[in-house]
Amino acid sequence: MKAIFKREARSFFTGMVGYVAVALLLGFIGLWFTANCLIYGTPDFSIVLYSSTLIMLFVLPALSMRSFADERRNKTDQLLLTSPVTIPQIVLGKFFAQLAVFAVPVLAACVMPLVLTAFGSVLLPGAYATLLAYFLLGAACIAVGTFLSALTENQIIAYLAAFGLLLTAYLMEDIQSLFTTGSTLALIVFGAALAVAAALTGLGCRSLGAGCAVLGVGAAALFLLFRLRPAWLLAALNSALDALALFAPFRSFVGGMFSVSAIVYYLSVTALFLFLTGQALERRRWN
Repeated sequence: MKAIFKREARSFFTGMVGYVAVALLLGFIGLWFTANCLIYGTPDFSIVLYSSTLIMLFVLPALSMRSFADERRNKTDQLLLTSPVTIPQIVLGKFFAQLAVFAVPVLAACVMPLVLTAFGSVLLPGAYATLLAYFLLGAACIAVGTFLSALTENQIIAYLAAFGLLLTAYLMEDIQSLFTTGSTLALIVFGAALAVAAALTGLGCRSLGAGCAVLGVGAAALFLLFRLRPAWLLAALNSALDALALFAPFRSFVGGMFSVSAIVYYLSVTALFLFLTGQALERRRWN
């Protein structure tokens, strides 16, 4: 794992990806820090990090897009999979290399709350708790992008898929607010559930017949549930949408609060997508 970590971390800075990612993240954090804290005199550093979460949607997929897609494109993935290194070590080596690049601007941002103490009182525990949540949010986004990179050999597709998924998660609360109780919401729920079932079926089944059968059974079950117990379906969808709102728990840190549930959520999302990445690689090894 150490050798994979060194190779991946070095590759980010032999090209321009690592430098551009660090410059963009640190530049936008510094821009919001200057505007909110230095010019307008806001002592709450969490607002700076909250305002800069949008740039994650563009930068972090660029870090993760080449992790496994580039290996498949260059036909070096088989050498990696047959090397005396376990699948978890491969996944963690690449993941920690991406995380190390993301940690550079986060560590640089740790100085900013100390700068504010020269101008007045600042709640340092709240500021650094928000930095911890910001780092874990980035780790979860990188894990999502790493999983999507393991599913394709095209870096552009991996980037667009990660960007689209993270954008959906970013806008999830706004999407939920557009829903109204009633038949319109139920129809939207039903269509979204079918779309998710179709996507999972296409990824999980090898034959077209098996995929169509699984999709048909799922559609029939959802339709019956929609007709017989629409309240159950709506409650299940709301719970699912809450779980998909990746950026929502970070808002609990704005204002200097600390949320243990948000920390556990981000660690769980990171572990889940790293596990799925390992399963995708394991499946490719035996195919």
